[in-house]
Amino acid sequence: MNGFFHIPSDLQNSYFGLIGLHLREALIPVLAGLVVSLPLAQLCVRFRWLYPPVLWVTTVLYAIPSLAFFVVLIDYTGMSETTVMIPLSVYSLVVLLPAIVDAVRSVPQETLAAATAMGFGPVRRYLHVQLPIAVPAIIAGLRVATVSSISLVSVGMLIGNQGALGNLLHDASIYNRPVYAVNSVVTTAVLAILVDAVLVLIRVLLTPWMPSGARRGGRKAAGNRTDAAVPALEEAAR
Repeated sequence: MNGFFHIPSDLQNSYFGLIGLHLREALIPVLAGLVVSLPLAQLCVRFRWLYPPVLWVTTVLYAIPSLAFFVVLIDYTGMSETTVMIPLSVYSLVVLLPAIVDAVRSVPQETLAAATAMGFGPVRRYLHVQLPIAVPAIIAGLRVATVSSISLVSVGMLIGNQGALGNLLHDASIYNRPVYAVNSVVTTAVLAILVDAVLVLIRVLLTPWMPSGARRGGRKAAGNRTDAAVPALEEAAR
């Protein structure tokens, strides 16, 4: 067990220090992707012609292998965290953008009409009515993007990025210590599971109006989106 938690001296970090660095490199890109996706999704909802080209661009960028993306960026950002986080931010867009657009479009028209009748402008209606109702779908997109980001951070070790758990895979061969590889894989998997559980908890806290059965999807979930409009409108009107 001591060997499992022992970190090679060249990494100059403790076990929990590596975990913190790994989470930072994984979660900041997802947060950046969410910040970009929210206003971009609103534009795509309002101007339907904009959605196909934007989705096409994000899909093409997602198709670029992460290692190739890293190599291109090295000339500009060096072997740093930024080189790893920029591609991860771009990758998160292809998951978050469709999730938000589809969720916002699924808000019942009668709900939008009621919000408009209450004097809500486009921005206020988006922030206080459409987004709260779309929370379950947005969190679902965040779960996929976050788990993917936590996994892909380890690829950064191929360009010499120091600090994340992926470096233990490299050190496993350098020091002939398979335990380092096991440490990296197991810890990364556990982190993904724990962060996913936190996102599920956040979804539950943000959607108290959703009965447990609604999480299965289908017609019942669609009906609950209409029911959700009532507390959303009441809260926004305060």
